[in-house]
Amino acid sequence: MPTYEALPRFTADLDRLTPEQRCRFRRAVNAFVGDLRTGRFRAGLRVKRIRCTPGVFELTWDGNGRATWQYGPEIVRGAPHIVWRRVGGHDIFSGP
Repeated sequence: MPTYEALPRFTADLDRLTPEQRCRFRRAVNAFVGDLRTGRFRAGLRVKRIRCTPGVFELTWDGNGRATWQYGPEIVRGAPHIVWRRVGGHDIFSGP
């Protein structure tokens, strides 16, 4: 089972989402966790590296919904550890 942590900025961003946006994000995270287990991300999440920010990735959870994340040091042997950085719209790319 993957482990995760959330940076304070991510938590603040998450608090600003509407309840509907949070619900859509949680659905995307469920799919994301399933994909982490298989080691292959489905095309619908559009997981990709962010250029000019080494080691940081984005996933799309809605038309404009984005979340940035990176792999952190392993906490549970053999399980990926995710560090959630930002969540929201395209505006999160000003400081992913």
